[in-house]
Amino acid sequence: MRVLYIGGTGIISSACVEESVRQGQEVFLLNRGSSKKYLPPPGVTVITGDVKGDQAELKAVLAAHGPFDAVADFITFTPEDLESRLALVEGIAEQFVFVSSASCYQKPPKHYLITEETPLENPHWQYSRDKIACEAILAGQSKLAYTTVRPSLTYGHANLPLVLNSWLHPWTVVERMLTGKPVIVPGDGTSLWTNTWNGDFAKGFSSLLGRPDTYGEAFHITSDEVLCWNQLFQTVADALGVKPDFVHVPSDFCMGLYPDWEGTLIGDKVNSVVLDNSKIKRFVPGYKAEVLWAEGVQRSLAWFREDPSRQTVDAEVNARQDAVIAAFRR
Repeated sequence: MRVLYIGGTGIISSACVEESVRQGQEVFLLNRGSSKKYLPPPGVTVITGDVKGDQAELKAVLAAHGPFDAVADFITFTPEDLESRLALVEGIAEQFVFVSSASCYQKPPKHYLITEETPLENPHWQYSRDKIACEAILAGQSKLAYTTVRPSLTYGHANLPLVLNSWLHPWTVVERMLTGKPVIVPGDGTSLWTNTWNGDFAKGFSSLLGRPDTYGEAFHITSDEVLCWNQLFQTVADALGVKPDFVHVPSDFCMGLYPDWEGTLIGDKVNSVVLDNSKIKRFVPGYKAEVLWAEGVQRSLAWFREDPSRQTVDAEVNARQDAVIAAFRR
């Protein structure tokens, strides 16, 4: 089976590329070749190109390497992106796999248990609304067979996903814990959440490629381990061997100082959600996420400690944490 990944060097997509190779798929990557954090495994064909560049030229390059049984797109975020991508792969792909987001599910949720049939409605985050619009476009077209996958918060060695941490510099909150600085935990920390190891997600994702029985279907793929944010933060502190200074701050208070936090807070992570993985388990028998949060934290911390140059800190996130905590403690 021949699979093209558009992107393929991010936290999620790099793990999917590795899993596709492990499953014996013939893998191609289309990207700008600028990322050095995740290098493709041996045997992968890298096509260097910019999806925002000359479309006719890029389509000719892809056609020369195609056709493909599946094209998995990890870098489409807006309806405009999607329209361009569909035109790019039309005629050279049997299946288009759109990577959406579990943040598209109804916020606030009317029921804590989330299935793929939960309504897509998020008034609090433009990112999610754009993904929802993309899903609507796919459902309304008939030129390409498609499958939709909605990851929730998924991480790997180079990431430590704690709410209000820095995505690009995840060592930021770790450094705060290590140096005794206070750390924000939104709300009372008891809302339920799931973090998923990227290799576990990849086992489900790559097993959906090239399968006509998945056409027109949507899936989320997560761990079955459900923890509250207090537990998620405390696990990191325990792994570091520190006694943390956690400050529970209402989301509304945080957003009063930084309105752009609305999406990541009430549009996503402070809602109690439990994602039901029954559907992916029906389509991929034997699917099971095996890496628990405590183990994933240890893996991530080990990766950062291997090379101190990876331990970068986001000055803006630090300043925001300090400002919110100072205002809240007045």
